[in-house]
Amino acid sequence: MSRVAYVNGRYLPFAQAMVHVEDRGYQFSDGVYEVCEVRGGRLADERRHLERLRRSLRELRIAMPMPLAALEVVLRETVRRNRVRDGLVYIQVNRGVARRDHAFPPPDTPPSIVVTARSLNTAAAEKTAAEGIAVVTVPENRWDRVDIKSIALLPNVLAKQAAREQGAKEAWFVDKDGYVTEGSSSNAWIVNRNGKVVTRPAEHGILRGITRTVLLDVLKEQGLDLDERPFTVEEAQAAREAFVTSASQTVMPVVRLDGRPIGNGAPGLLASALRREFRRHSELT
Repeated sequence: MSRVAYVNGRYLPFAQAMVHVEDRGYQFSDGVYEVCEVRGGRLADERRHLERLRRSLRELRIAMPMPLAALEVVLRETVRRNRVRDGLVYIQVNRGVARRDHAFPPPDTPPSIVVTARSLNTAAAEKTAAEGIAVVTVPENRWDRVDIKSIALLPNVLAKQAAREQGAKEAWFVDKDGYVTEGSSSNAWIVNRNGKVVTRPAEHGILRGITRTVLLDVLKEQGLDLDERPFTVEEAQAAREAFVTSASQTVMPVVRLDGRPIGNGAPGLLASALRREFRRHSELT
């Protein structure tokens, strides 16, 4: 079946889903996005994703493209038309179409919106989680407002490609002081030798991941020790376990970092348990 995209008020086959050449998202990366998990045909943590979308838009002074209730209808209809049971729905909102000029266009310029949905191979994802993934480190070279989920992702693209070229699935950015910030498309976590879960606090230096937020609730309910602080590459290499979190991966164990095994080189017991437990806490609508 042909995939369907929602583009500025119309549901279109992919072959006809296009944006204007002077859309500011295309010319300036002047926009934001969200990726929401679809599970059993229902949206996971939709409320949290839409709250973050509105925050990102406010930070960049871009208007909501439609009322929230209407956007919720568009998300579900896009999922339905693509017959997605388990997968992802993607939302992108740009500042709109206007003559190319770095400054904002006239205030009455309507923002543009694209929504797509696609299925994921859940069996393949579980196989990957059972084996764990490898991660490499790259220098932090992004702007300092990565808490805004902007579509300006060129450093992330280059980091992900660096990982792929080294046989890894993810790259962790490392700041000038040697501390891990986050992954190219995920938040980074370790479990130290004392069994304490460590992850960088969600300030302007990282994205406040929705999966990360839900997992904090899981840790609290389970009574597990959490230390929200930066950790170094050396600390991660000496850790008992490591994992990443994102909407597309939920909780994914990390078994190698820069070619060196984490712990015994197999998915950690805690990371694997958190992956199972995570689904109990996310909201399905």
